[in-house]
Amino acid sequence: MNIALIGATGFVGKILTQELLQRGHHVTAIARHADALPPQENLTVKEADVFEEDDFVNAISSADVVLSAYNPGWTNPDLYNEYLRGAKAIQAATKKASVKRLFVIGGAGSLYVAPGQQIVDTEGFPAEWKPGALAARDYLNIIKEEKELDWTFISPAIEMHAGTSGTRKGTYRTGLENPVFDEQQRSVISAEDLSVAIADELEKPAHSRQRFTVAY
Repeated sequence: MNIALIGATGFVGKILTQELLQRGHHVTAIARHADALPPQENLTVKEADVFEEDDFVNAISSADVVLSAYNPGWTNPDLYNEYLRGAKAIQAATKKASVKRLFVIGGAGSLYVAPGQQIVDTEGFPAEWKPGALAARDYLNIIKEEKELDWTFISPAIEMHAGTSGTRKGTYRTGLENPVFDEQQRSVISAEDLSVAIADELEKPAHSRQRFTVAY
């Protein structure tokens, strides 16, 4: 596939790019600065800003799927509004570019830990993560109303790590609206295996117009 990836230079995006390239896909990385990624086979870097609609539509127009790891930055003082504005711009541009599939990487905060209670609303949820978690939760409600695109939204496990030895196991379990817990009652995944799950879903879709989650 030709996969247009927004956020290829981010925490998950870098690992996801390598997973997709290793599987033989062509990745078109959408970045504000083309020199942000080193040259690689099957990797095309295009300069575009999600808020510059015409340039962004042109950048993704040849894609089979738009894969969004969009995040305006955890330290962004207007993170909530910037995320929603950017996510909605990506959704609109995907349709304008006549790309049929949109895959969004969201957060774990919108998963339900009790009837009617999402993680982001629990006591003790970290204040520094709340604007981003609320934005991703609210965008999930927006994309659930999308009728034209074949969309998928993934929430990672509650705990996510990367970069240590053996972090790509190639295995994971899936859920829908509730976190997946292991025998120690932990919901955890590595960024490497989150990338495996995303690539698997892209290749063999099982959650069309659904949110799903993954953990060990």
